[in-house]
Amino acid sequence: MDFKIDTKTNFTLITPVTNHLDANLAAAVREKWGELRQSGSQNLVIDLHNCLDTDIEAFPLLIHLQQDFYMASCSLVFTGIQDAVLKAMKDNEVDSILNIAPTMDEATDIISMEIMERDLLSEE
Repeated sequence: MDFKIDTKTNFTLITPVTNHLDANLAAAVREKWGELRQSGSQNLVIDLHNCLDTDIEAFPLLIHLQQDFYMASCSLVFTGIQDAVLKAMKDNEVDSILNIAPTMDEATDIISMEIMERDLLSEE
């Protein structure tokens, strides 16, 4: 699976280069996160603007990935979700579980806020 990867200060941006969100893509993102984590990247933004449609088989994998991130005290945000994909997420009630931001700026803000929140909680 091909990804464009851009390392930012507080997160890594992964943009899948495919027009279909499916279980294979979700599994490939999980594998890529494992590689990135070993190199020190803790937080991830996944830009799905290229994904024009989806298979619902991807949803349980994405939910599990989201849970794994939070269990590891890391952040995961999805952005750039196309209307058809977002509709499928809403129809399957996945949108309320995944951390979704409408824009890249909002995704960046979520990552920053979660980093600050974890820092504050670790001080107590």
